[in-house]
Amino acid sequence: MKSLDIDFLNRQAIPIEMGGLLQKLGEYKGRQDLFQHQMSQVLETLKQTTIIESTESSNRIEGVVVPAKRFKELMVHPVKPKDRSEAEILGYREILLSIHTKPETFLIEETIDNLPSTFSISDIERLLSTSVSRDMIRVILNRLRKEGHLYCKGTGRGALWEKRGNSSIKRGNKRGNNEQENRLRR
Repeated sequence: MKSLDIDFLNRQAIPIEMGGLLQKLGEYKGRQDLFQHQMSQVLETLKQTTIIESTESSNRIEGVVVPAKRFKELMVHPVKPKDRSEAEILGYREILLSIHTKPETFLIEETIDNLPSTFSISDIERLLSTSVSRDMIRVILNRLRKEGHLYCKGTGRGALWEKRGNSSIKRGNKRGNNEQENRLRR
């Protein structure tokens, strides 16, 4: 029998050692698929927990609080807000969900649209955390100011930005509308 002859086996296209490696690869592939399936559930749970904790702590920093029981209700089943505090909490939650659910379609202009009529750069940074650099935020704010959508009151980090009129801010494409934005992204 040639199949048991070691010289015959060594001359084959796939050396015998490779057979063992292929078997181990198949085994590890199965483990990897199981791990990815299990981790996706863990990662989704972590994402939801992060959104809830970030919503609570960021709003508390801003002085926006609601009773703990009501906060939990708002996080589990968003309903029509009873007051401005609840509206701010739900708005923050929705923005975080949109950032984390489909980050490739997220637009800073949309965040600005959902902010109160007067806001600061730190308000946007608070929502976006590490998603967008401060330079990118400033470029977009300045573009919106030049287009007449925003007015800046003051200078520096504490400057307040105010939305003009009741219309929504003109949204650009995902990559940015002008050359300066594109240069900053590179």
